[in-house]
Amino acid sequence: MVTPRADQDPGEHVTDLLAAAVAAVGGAERSGQVEMARAVAQAFHTGRHLAVQAGTGTGKSLAYLVPAIAHAIAADEPVVVSTATIALQRQLVDRDLPRLADALTGKLPRRPQFALLKGRRNYLCLNKIHNGTAGTADTPDDRPQEELFDAVEATALGRDVQRLTRWSSDTETGDRDELRPGVPDRSWRQVSVSARECIGVTRCPYGTECFAEKARGKAADVDVVVTNHALLAIDAMSDAAVLPEHNAVVIDEAHELADRVTSVATGELSATSLGIAHRRVARLVEGELADRLGTAVATVSSAIHDGTPGRIDRLDDELATYLTALRDAADRARSAIDTAPADPKAAAARTEAVTALSDVSDTVNRILGSFVAAIPDRIDVVWLDHEGGNSGSASAILRVAPLSVAALLRTRLFQHATTVLTSATLTVGGNFDAMAQAWGLADTSWQGLDVGSPFEHAKAAILYVAAHLRPPGRDGTGSAEQLEEIQGLITAAGGRTLGLFSSMRAAKAAAEAMREGLDTPVLCQGEDTTSALVERFADDPQTSLFGTLSLWQGVDVPGPSLSLVLIDRIPFPRPDDPLLTARQRAVTAHGGNGFMAVAASHAALLLAQGAGRLLRRTDDRGVVAVLDSRMATARYSGYLRASLPPFWATTDPARVRGALERLRAGT
Repeated sequence: MVTPRADQDPGEHVTDLLAAAVAAVGGAERSGQVEMARAVAQAFHTGRHLAVQAGTGTGKSLAYLVPAIAHAIAADEPVVVSTATIALQRQLVDRDLPRLADALTGKLPRRPQFALLKGRRNYLCLNKIHNGTAGTADTPDDRPQEELFDAVEATALGRDVQRLTRWSSDTETGDRDELRPGVPDRSWRQVSVSARECIGVTRCPYGTECFAEKARGKAADVDVVVTNHALLAIDAMSDAAVLPEHNAVVIDEAHELADRVTSVATGELSATSLGIAHRRVARLVEGELADRLGTAVATVSSAIHDGTPGRIDRLDDELATYLTALRDAADRARSAIDTAPADPKAAAARTEAVTALSDVSDTVNRILGSFVAAIPDRIDVVWLDHEGGNSGSASAILRVAPLSVAALLRTRLFQHATTVLTSATLTVGGNFDAMAQAWGLADTSWQGLDVGSPFEHAKAAILYVAAHLRPPGRDGTGSAEQLEEIQGLITAAGGRTLGLFSSMRAAKAAAEAMREGLDTPVLCQGEDTTSALVERFADDPQTSLFGTLSLWQGVDVPGPSLSLVLIDRIPFPRPDDPLLTARQRAVTAHGGNGFMAVAASHAALLLAQGAGRLLRRTDDRGVVAVLDSRMATARYSGYLRASLPPFWATTDPARVRGALERLRAGT
């Protein structure tokens, strides 16, 4: 057993454990991994927050899991590990943690235990399935559930509900991710509830069998709880504990944290959600209250359908009146519903109705309240979206989101738990300042650490900026000269290209042009699932893959199938993005440089993520080509380049094509 001496630095103890773990899994010692593990252990020991940039190949998962396990066992309390993606959650729970538990058993006082915990909505609700509301949540009429179920049996929704009902008797976890094949979100909503819609374990006749409660109970007795940023945010924002009690948190993929928390903290009103709320309530209150709510829903739905998409800086009196009437009607209906009937079937339906009404009322209050202060002092941003087109009530959504989540994270997370934030890309413009500001770390005690990367970037890759091209235009598609440049580079590389574009329109236009001019295959995002396209791309070195945002951050293709990463333009946010432009304006209003603090930082982070697709293992070689001359000429170009790894840089297209041809010949 590896036990720390009383006078031993916690970093030294963790170094011994890490060495044992690396040896057990057949790895090799990496200096950056050791440095990170020691720093994480020291952070847990001192209570000082830590931000760690650990480049691809560092082995950061082991570097935080080993000290997390050691701390959890020593303190006899769990450490929460939060990720942004399901893929990383699965890697931690299915591969990394089981191997670590085996490797460290015998070197710690007991075998480490771990569990995956998701939000309640990810688990089947047995009360909803067996006690009256499955299949009716989004249904417009008020027929008895048994009659409705027979009527929709022939529909896709009805078939899904019946299949899920049968599955509820077979599954041990009730976890949606274990259902194969899966079902659409609308079908899953029929058999699940949110935390606020749950009637409570003590009132529920299936409380002792509840899948969500079992998962939460298991998580309370382990050393490492793996969860996601959304649930971490819900736990931070909620007065009731969602995660087990803890004092230490590791946030991997931390570059995604602010955006994920913002999503959780965003409220919205749409014709669809308002219609569902009204239907849930109509059978539970007297006719006058139901009619009043229905009229208010119809009026607001019509107003947002007819509204102009974009940020709303001034709320006109007409919409304010409609929203006030909607809030008052929702509050009256909510007060009229008894939420404590003895019958679990009635309790479930009424709890769902009250939750829907509360969401409506709370969102309206946020929207109305956001206009009380002058623009520079507002804490929320309101805007109207028309998704899927410029009109249509089903796509019109009125949203309200926090201008910043920094204060929320600072007061609800960092003040209560020692936090380690890590990612391969955290330094923007060469330092941690932008990320620390977005997280709310700036006013706390924290340390920033860059442990580097095992890659020799200057020898392994070239950063090519096409300085001879004209700056990209506003139409979102590439110029003829840019398309000619793309064709020349892909021809030199022999395929092997990941094209990262600023819009789907640009990606499709480039793919169409390349299919006419190249002899090698070109795939484009949207033609199949992203995972299937990436698999085809990885299997055939001559294939190129074009796409947008999810490819900028989600592709891991080591080896000769990827020798060239093309970036069509600097990925600044859209000039009409309501939230980011509001944040930019707020920084400027308080004396800062809004463009650099928001737009340039956003672009720098995405550039770093995109460039990070190239080198995935130490023997990878290739080129990152940025086809936007502003990367070489604009005043902010140095800031953007400081966010990228130290590649060897050039603006000479002939030299780059020659390098790609040599790479192709050598594979």
